[in-house]
Amino acid sequence: MSNAPANRRLPVILCVVVALLFIASLAIGREPLPLFAALGSWLRGDDAVHGIILSQIRIPRALIALFAGASLGLCGAAMQGLLRNPLASPGLVGSASGAAFFAVFVLYFGVSNTMPWVLPIAAMCGAMLATIIVYLMAGRDASITTLILAGVAVNALATAGMSLLLNLAPSPFAVRELVLWTLGDITDRSMADFWLMIPTTIAGWLLLVGVGGQLDTLTLGERTAESMGVNPQRLRWRVFIAVSLAVGAAVATVGMIGFVGLVVPHLLRPYVGYQPGRLLMVSALGGAAMLLAADIGVRIIPTDTPLKVGVLTALVGAPFFLRLIVQSRREYV
Repeated sequence: MSNAPANRRLPVILCVVVALLFIASLAIGREPLPLFAALGSWLRGDDAVHGIILSQIRIPRALIALFAGASLGLCGAAMQGLLRNPLASPGLVGSASGAAFFAVFVLYFGVSNTMPWVLPIAAMCGAMLATIIVYLMAGRDASITTLILAGVAVNALATAGMSLLLNLAPSPFAVRELVLWTLGDITDRSMADFWLMIPTTIAGWLLLVGVGGQLDTLTLGERTAESMGVNPQRLRWRVFIAVSLAVGAAVATVGMIGFVGLVVPHLLRPYVGYQPGRLLMVSALGGAAMLLAADIGVRIIPTDTPLKVGVLTALVGAPFFLRLIVQSRREYV
């Protein structure tokens, strides 16, 4: 009971952190931006450089980091609650790899050079197609193990397809473009990219509204949850479709960014009493905070070649997650 007030304050604290990071993302860059002057220029509608940088570069970048990070954190918590496995990730059902394969396919044939809007739409379609294939392979009443195996198979197939396209790329420049996209990046994104990702992102979030209580009940076991009115199969596919929509939109816009949906729920779980339902919202806020912080980091870390945000999240997330696994092993020894 002593942790209850702290638990209630956690969403508020995370909201404040996200707001501060969002403002910092607007101001911080390779060249600092005088935020108030830029904001005034933008609101006046003049052609000052600071106002253009704010409206055309910084605001879209910060908004995309905010929504993509929130999607990854939220979907990671939903998958971990559904599978009752803290090592589950949003890409487990193949949505992320399906989105990446379709995006790389579009980049390979150069369609996005003349029609930039095709890239995010193709990636979202890839995420949905991957989820449908997992559904068809596993069957409607499949067990959790069968679903995971089907997801692993689809992930492997999509990865093999991307490897084939990289192998057959006509020039080193094409290979570089394909590889850099898969690393995950938020630079050179516009408000058009943001508006393209919003519909499927919001659709995925809405599908997860109200599943928190069912995830809490599922911790008692599928048979017990079923006796309490929860339909495990319906819940399973509701979460899978939500993840494919939201994660597909994120991957379509920013590329492959790992460890956000894996590490953030794991870090925040103790602060919500290990309740999957309460973890959803705080993981969305935590994911947004992590991706905003990572995007700020790639701007201020001095490198000759700009660092990709997906590389930074992996560099930070992988060792930290390994440390958490070692700690958890010691607790059970």
